[in-house]
Amino acid sequence: MIEILAADSRGQADHGWLRARHTFSFADYYDPKRVSFGDLRVINEDVIAPGQGFGTHPHKDMEIVTYIIDGAIEHKDSMGNGKVITAGEVQRMTAGTGVKHSEFNHSSADELHLLQIWIFPERNNLEPGYEQTRFSRETKLNQLRLVASRDGRDGAVTIHQDVDLFASVLEQGNTVLHQLATSRKAFVQVISGSINLNEHTLHAGDGAQITETDNFAITATTEAEFLLFDLR
Repeated sequence: MIEILAADSRGQADHGWLRARHTFSFADYYDPKRVSFGDLRVINEDVIAPGQGFGTHPHKDMEIVTYIIDGAIEHKDSMGNGKVITAGEVQRMTAGTGVKHSEFNHSSADELHLLQIWIFPERNNLEPGYEQTRFSRETKLNQLRLVASRDGRDGAVTIHQDVDLFASVLEQGNTVLHQLATSRKAFVQVISGSINLNEHTLHAGDGAQITETDNFAITATTEAEFLLFDLR
């Protein structure tokens, strides 16, 4: 079964300095049918104005993954990290027992475009942690590149949950296949371009919840970038 979550059906907020789209319930947006999907709790697509961002704020008991689409984000946290994360990089922060951090657009001239993802951890009160890794376009081109996983295999960042997160950039006409193990499900989030997912057409901003399906094919109808979550 494949359920399409159209881009224009997402929650949205426009704060001037921040334009946000929420795939699942978040902040002032609440839809009882879209609270989470398995252990996937949040997919926010944010566009942040130059020099603007989120001041210091707390998180607890959540795995937070940030995928930079365009631009660069400046990150500081209570663990002592002060980093700049640029397009093509993936950041993982384990909030665990509690962490405070701030996030600002590193540029004074260009907008920042990113996806922020929250995943429920396998257990509460984990030790806070941080990780940041670059995945080049070439490593994602016309294949599924593992960028986050429970065991951190193949150079992926480590998340404390039974989730495999893949990123892909597909050139027009190319196809990738993914097989789901018994009792697993998947979520696909299109970042740019257009794809066919088992004959369903998805465009930038669209998502798809995939259940009770053994395998599926994704074909790019234009060059496309997307994320694929394989989860419980």
